[in-house]
Amino acid sequence: MTDTFGRMWAELLPVGRSASSGGYRRFAWNSADAECRSWFEEQARARGLAYELDRNGNQWAWLGDPQAGGAVVTGSHLDSVPDGGAYDGPLGVVSAFAALDELRERGAEFDRPLAIVNFGDEEGARFGVACIGSRLTAGVLSKEQAYALRDADGVRLPDAMERAGYDPAAIGADQERLARVGAYVELHVEQGRYLTEEHPVGVASAIWPHGRWRFDFHGEANHAGTTRIEDRRDPMLTFAETVLAARTRAQLAGALATFGKVAVEPNGTNAIASLIRGWLDSRAADEPTLTALVEEIRQAAYESGERTGIKVELTRESYTPVVDFDGPLRDRLAGRLGGVPVLPTGAGHDAGILASAIPTAMLFVRNPSGVSHSPAEHAEERDCLAGVAALADVLEDLACLQR
Repeated sequence: MTDTFGRMWAELLPVGRSASSGGYRRFAWNSADAECRSWFEEQARARGLAYELDRNGNQWAWLGDPQAGGAVVTGSHLDSVPDGGAYDGPLGVVSAFAALDELRERGAEFDRPLAIVNFGDEEGARFGVACIGSRLTAGVLSKEQAYALRDADGVRLPDAMERAGYDPAAIGADQERLARVGAYVELHVEQGRYLTEEHPVGVASAIWPHGRWRFDFHGEANHAGTTRIEDRRDPMLTFAETVLAARTRAQLAGALATFGKVAVEPNGTNAIASLIRGWLDSRAADEPTLTALVEEIRQAAYESGERTGIKVELTRESYTPVVDFDGPLRDRLAGRLGGVPVLPTGAGHDAGILASAIPTAMLFVRNPSGVSHSPAEHAEERDCLAGVAALADVLEDLACLQR
C-alpha cells in the first residue's frame, strides 16, 4: 500500500504547481485540470476499470456492472483554490485508488459495483460557484444557471468546456446515475486541527450551512491627488467598514465571515475607485444564525453607504443548507472503524451536495497544522496510509462479501 500510494502521489504532486508560491492552480477546464483528468483516466485503465465521463464532465472508474444498482462510490476532486494545498481533494482520489489496490491484495470479493469518481470544479475557483460538477448532477444547479456563469475574463462555463474538448450541451441533472448509487463515501484531509496522533482518522457528522455573497460598492472614480477628502465618494471606505463589521458580528455570533476576494475598478494606484466588488464567505453552525449574520453584515454595509454616498448591492451567488450526513451510514462507518472521533466541519464538499439525493458519509485524515487552502496544507504519510486503510475497511464492509 505504501508504494502504491507514494507512486501516485509523486505523479500528481507537480501538476499545476506554481513555482513562485508553491501552491496549486488547478482550475476548471484549464491545462492543469486536463493533466489531472488524464492522470485519473490512466489510473482507471491501469486497474482494468471501466472509464466513463458523465454528462457534466465528472470522471468515473467502475469495477463491476455500472447498471446493476446499489453501487458504492468513493472519490473526491482534483481541482484547487488559487494557490491551494496539495491535499484538499486529491488525497481523496489517490486514497480511493490505493484502497481498491489494498482490497484486491486482501482478496476481497465484491458483491456490489464499486466506483471511483473525480467531481469537476469542486472549489469554484474559476466560475465562483463551488461543487459545480456535483451540483449539476444532483440538479441543485440548473443548466441555465450554469450557462450564465463566467470567469474573470468573461469566458462562459459552456465555452470553457467546449474549448477543453467537452460537449456542454448535455449538462444537467443526472437522476438516472444517482439512482444507481447506494452510498457515497468521500475521504478528505481535515481542514482544521481536531484529530490527533492517537486518532488520525475521523468520521464527519455534519457540514455547517454556508454560502457566498457578492457585495457591489458603487462610488465615483476621481483623481487621488486632486480630489478633496470631503468631495470624495470612495467605495473603498465602505468596503473596509463592511469587512470590519463582518469580523465583529461573526465573532459575536460564534460563526465565520470572510472577505477573501476583491475586485477594484479602475484599479489604479492614483485613482479613487468607482466600484469595489467584495465576495463574502460565511458559515455558521445553524441556518438561523447564518441568515441573521449575513443580514447584519448587509445592514452595516447599507448604513455605511448611506453615510458616505455609496450605493451598495448584495447578490447571493451560492448557498448550501446544513447537511446532516446519513445517520445509519455514518454510524456504520464509525462502528466499523472502532470508535473514531465523529466531528462536524465548516467546509463544503461534494458529499454535502449529494446528501440530498443519496446516502453520503465522509472520512477525515489528520492535518497536524490545521492549515488548508494554502501551500502550507499538510498531512503525514503515516496518517494518509491510515486513511487508506480506513477507507478500504469501510468499502469492504459496504461492497464486499462478508466471509
